[in-house]
Amino acid sequence: MIVEEIMQTNVLTLSTLNTIGDAVHLMDQKKIRHIPIINEAQNVVGLVTDRDIRDATPSIFYSEEHRDVLEKQLHTIMRTDIIIGHPLDFVEEIAAVFYEHHISCLPIVKEKKIAGIITETDLLRTLVELTGAHQPGSVIEVKVLNMTGVLSDVTATIKKRHASIQSVLVYPDKKDANYKILVIRLETIDPMNIIEDLKKAGHTVLWPNLPGISS
Repeated sequence: MIVEEIMQTNVLTLSTLNTIGDAVHLMDQKKIRHIPIINEAQNVVGLVTDRDIRDATPSIFYSEEHRDVLEKQLHTIMRTDIIIGHPLDFVEEIAAVFYEHHISCLPIVKEKKIAGIITETDLLRTLVELTGAHQPGSVIEVKVLNMTGVLSDVTATIKKRHASIQSVLVYPDKKDANYKILVIRLETIDPMNIIEDLKKAGHTVLWPNLPGISS
C-alpha cells in the first residue's frame, strides 16, 4: 500500500505571515492538531502543531496581559527541520519514520508542493483496516519454523475447513530466531476445529491455547 491511498488531501495550511492567533482559531474551528506552513509557491517551509501553540501561548489566566503573543507571526514558532514524504512512498516505510523520529504527522509533497498529510490517526486506522480488527472474527497465533513454505502449509490446513482469512501478520519469535509467529485473523467466530487441525499437522498454536484440545 502506498501513501496516496491513505493520505488526507484536503490539507489546511497557513503562511509564515499568519499569526499564532490564526493558527489557534483554525485548530479550534477545524479540530485539527497540525498545520503545514507554506510559502507563496505552495512549498512546505514549516510545521506548527498544537504542542507548539501550547508552548508559545500564555496561560488562560494571563491571556489578557499577553495578547501580543497571539499577534506574532508563525515563522517565529514553526518547526523548519521537518520530515516530508511522497505520495508513492510505502505506508510501512512511513510508519517506520513515525516510530524512529517520534513524530505525529508527516506532510506529503509532490513536485515541491503540498499534496497531502498523514497523521498518527491515519496510520492507526490503516492498521485496523488491513488487519480486519474492526470486523467480527477470531485470531490464531501459530509458532512456525523460519523456513520456506511454512505459511503455505498453515493456510492449506485452514482452507480445508473452508475458513476465510482476513489478514496474516508475521513477526520474529523474540526467544528463538529459528522461529516466527503467524498471527492469522479468520472470519469464523469458532476456530476450535482449525486449531485442532493445525496441532494435528504438527504446528504449535500459541493462541488460543484452549483446554480440552490436544497439544
